Amino acid sequence: SYTTDTKSREENKKTIESLYSLSVDIKKIRRLKEWVLLQDVAYVKEIAGILQEMGADGTAVANILERCPEAILHTPEEIHSQRALWQLVCQNEKQLIKLIEQFPESFFTTKYHQNQKANITFFQELGLKNNIITRFLTSAPNIFYNPVDKNKNVIETLQRNYLNLGGSEANMKIWILKLLSQNPFILLNNSTTIQENLEFLQKNDFTDHEVLQLLSKLKGFIFQLNSTTMQKSMLFSKNVFNCSDQELKELVLKCPALLYYSVPVLEERLEGLLKEGISVAQIRETPMVLELTTQIVQYRIKKLSALGYDVKSGNLESLNGTKKDFEAAYGKIQSKKERPIFNPVAPIPTED
Repeated sequence: SYTTDTKSREENKKTIESLYSLSVDIKKIRRLKEWVLLQDVAYVKEIAGILQEMGADGTAVANILERCPEAILHTPEEIHSQRALWQLVCQNEKQLIKLIEQFPESFFTTKYHQNQKANITFFQELGLKNNIITRFLTSAPNIFYNPVDKNKNVIETLQRNYLNLGGSEANMKIWILKLLSQNPFILLNNSTTIQENLEFLQKNDFTDHEVLQLLSKLKGFIFQLNSTTMQKSMLFSKNVFNCSDQELKELVLKCPALLYYSVPVLEERLEGLLKEGISVAQIRETPMVLELTTQIVQYRIKKLSALGYDVKSGNLESLNGTKKDFEAAYGKIQSKKERPIFNPVAPIPTED
């Protein structure tokens, strides 16, 4: 246990000297987390030694300690335990030290060690591959801090609903693993929220099959919503597109963003498109364009305009999709424009 109270405390000279000998930028630590330097006990040489033992060179050790100076406040025993834990899912120590360099804060959070261990075992039993679990450890570490029973509860709620909505037992495991891989943060929600949101969709006349479709398309975002915001967003879309309940349902199935973005976000994106001369009718035809931020839309329109492609007169498909999708569509338009027109009856030029 250590304190973050820095009043009338002096820096630990021994800590400073040890960090200095490792070429650590002490000014950087003072600026970001000075409280670390004020603690009576620190394990600078020991933690550096463990990192070097794993294959980190001097520069890597200095970088890790600059980015996560609180690492030196953990006992060597805690770090050995954490090392053994992460080795359960890492291919080798080379991969492990690379991950520590990139995500030191995730590795040096040892407070929830038992929960982390139990959750790693649970995810492995669930069928998640080790490379996915390492991705979770680094990008979504909070899900490992939960007691394992809470995570199990959320997964069981998802499984139960999947089957109740008509999903097959054979596909359930693949569906759950895909959903988790796309959005591990669904585990930070509680099972009551999941239930309420699904009931809201059913009350709005979405069939079981359609709710299941939305569950997959939303990649877990549905669990971060609530019925009030969904109701407001749907009402906004209904008024903007001047459509019936059935037509609205079809639009939502086509573009779940109409459900999970709040009214101010939808309003801003709609205004951005209208300013570019795009009509409401065009947006209704391709509502997925509302998934893009105004800046992305402006950038893409500018690029297409430079090729002489006018989005105002055509459909909006070419604006759509991920960066990769857009680049592919843009490339097709570009090559079409650059391709010379071939005249089958023109004489073939020959050298004299």
